[in-house]
Amino acid sequence: MGQSPPVVLGRENSLCDPFTFLSSSSAFISGEGFRDEIAVEIVDYTAELPDECLAFVFQFLGPGDRNRCSLVCKRWFRVDGWSRHRLSLNAQSEIVSSLPSLFTRFDSVTKLALRCSRKSISLTDDALLTISIRCRNLTRLKLRGCREITDEGMSTFAKNSKKLRKLSCGSCMFGAKALNAVLDHCANLEELSVKRLRGIHDGAEPIGPGAAASSLKMICLKELVNGQSFAPLVLGSENLKTVKIIHCLGDWDSVLQLIGNRNRNYKENLNCDINYGSSDSNRSPLMEIHLERLQVSDIGLSAISKCTKIENLHIVKTPECSNYGLVCVAENCKLLRKLHIDGWRTNRIGDEGLIAVAKHCSNLQELVLIGVNATHVSLSAIACNCSKLERLALCGSGTIGDTEIACIAAKCMALKKLCIKGCPISDIAIEALGSGCPNLVKIKVRKCRGVSSDAGEWLREQRGSMLINMDACDTDCGFEASVSDIGVHETGVEVGQVTAVGASTSSNGRLALLRSKLGHFAVRVALNRTLADYLTRLLILVIEFDTSLSRKKTTIALIQAVFAVNAEINI
Repeated sequence: MGQSPPVVLGRENSLCDPFTFLSSSSAFISGEGFRDEIAVEIVDYTAELPDECLAFVFQFLGPGDRNRCSLVCKRWFRVDGWSRHRLSLNAQSEIVSSLPSLFTRFDSVTKLALRCSRKSISLTDDALLTISIRCRNLTRLKLRGCREITDEGMSTFAKNSKKLRKLSCGSCMFGAKALNAVLDHCANLEELSVKRLRGIHDGAEPIGPGAAASSLKMICLKELVNGQSFAPLVLGSENLKTVKIIHCLGDWDSVLQLIGNRNRNYKENLNCDINYGSSDSNRSPLMEIHLERLQVSDIGLSAISKCTKIENLHIVKTPECSNYGLVCVAENCKLLRKLHIDGWRTNRIGDEGLIAVAKHCSNLQELVLIGVNATHVSLSAIACNCSKLERLALCGSGTIGDTEIACIAAKCMALKKLCIKGCPISDIAIEALGSGCPNLVKIKVRKCRGVSSDAGEWLREQRGSMLINMDACDTDCGFEASVSDIGVHETGVEVGQVTAVGASTSSNGRLALLRSKLGHFAVRVALNRTLADYLTRLLILVIEFDTSLSRKKTTIALIQAVFAVNAEINI
């Protein structure tokens, strides 16, 4: 792609007409102290840059940077409008009058978040109807605090949103009728997350499964009074992979027994399909279960042990669960890769259950133990038998000391990340880690009073490439609080009523993402080095247009994009 002569900025590209810009090289201070300004037309070096390329650059900017870029000129305003796929709106009732013009500009939105504070009145059913008509391609919807939306409003929305794939709703007033309407009309729904829905109460009608039974893959229930009403949905979802039940009231053993029975006959269904053509064989087994702050006993754990294909299990703050339930899970769920246990310091889960995990779950890659009094007996068994263990967290245990850490250092050859928090270890444990765990790349030690700053400095000298985060050390290497790399939460900063939830706000994350994606993009559109030239000129354009402090963040972001593109091309 050759380089054409530069184009002079005209009325189409200026934000307001008439619009005259001053060249940075045209202004000077005379000897008499008077400022002479020579008005000249600025050359728009981005005029030849295709809209798709400009939109591609925009997607690596944060919400605030995108908002500022949209004010540079009419073309950037237009490109920003059709290239934004995510919006976060302050869903107060006053926004209703702005919705038509808002979605006329942002006509490509597929992911929408509506949030309203407790002190405000939220938008109503009519506003939700307008959104459903304007956003025909909506695939994700998040509702927070929209208390004026009723069952009827959600039912109408569901009829107009056939492409919806993910629904997350919290602190709203609608209930079972609304959710059943969504499940009946949104046949492509894959993820459903429900939190503090006041319409889900005792005596509420059963929920599901509906038309979404064949597509639903994840169900998350949080802080519900009658979460048991979702049992028909869980049992009827043929391709369900993940179930998360967090801080919901009532006894859950009976529901878990139904879930276990659903999966117990998985192999039998496959045989029936071979012999009789049974349709039940189309069911997929559960692979991930989260149980947190629930009334669950060993009866429930024994029930979910029938889900033999589970790979990820969280048992968090369920005080009635003991070693017996964990042994049942370990003996039957031999494909476990991630296991999180928070014993809540009840001392009901310990060496016995962990030894069973070590014996039967050889594929374990991630283990998190919080408030579990494990000793070197169980940890040694895990280190010897779980040769694939890469991530380990030991928190709030009074029995994990220098001996246990020395055992881990000597036997966990594949370990890459280690977190120790609130355990009675000393510098001796740190010395053991200096020569053990040859693949260890990150370590975090917090609230361990026996560990000194000298031990941290010594460890840095011994393992120079290791990222170390210790309370006693002056340098924080930025090791994440969790030893797991599970999930990325979308965040955005509100600007007025509209926020684009775009790339990460971290500069390093944005550059890494740009490098990883731009190589394929550059080959696809055959831009090569010309793209870097255009980006450089784009940066110059922003600087020439406005050198005020309000644009400095945008300028810095574009500089990062230019450097990332040049680095990708040079590679």
